Amino acid sequence: MIQWVKGLCLKYKGLILYGIFGVLTTVLNIVVYYVCARVIGIPMAPSNAIAWILSVAFAYVTNRKWVFESTVTGFLPILREIAGFVACRVLTGLLDMGIMFVFADWLRFDDMIVKVTSNVLVIIGNYVGSKLVVFAKKQ
Repeated sequence: MIQWVKGLCLKYKGLILYGIFGVLTTVLNIVVYYVCARVIGIPMAPSNAIAWILSVAFAYVTNRKWVFESTVTGFLPILREIAGFVACRVLTGLLDMGIMFVFADWLRFDDMIVKVTSNVLVIIGNYVGSKLVVFAKKQ
């Protein structure tokens, strides 16, 4: 039984690590948003943007190093990798902003519930973009 579990963990290592770091990134995003919006009193859009920027930086480092184990070296290749990562995150960031605007700002749903719900869609989109585009293994 232990060997079977160990085998599964090795087989799905990237997905498991993505889940762990995805949860940490989501927690960071929500906490930063909460602090900016509810504690400091920054309006919704700038609070969301600040949370997004910090989350993307954290996600890039963890995804590059531990999840997808990127071996890209050199200034320009790493810069291209970062640009691709940020581009994918911009798309899901726009999705998040749109969801927050429609449901929290316009329809007046509770912003924290909308924020948590939005992050589910964002996590799925981010994984697909990272796996298939940014950190895709070149053969």
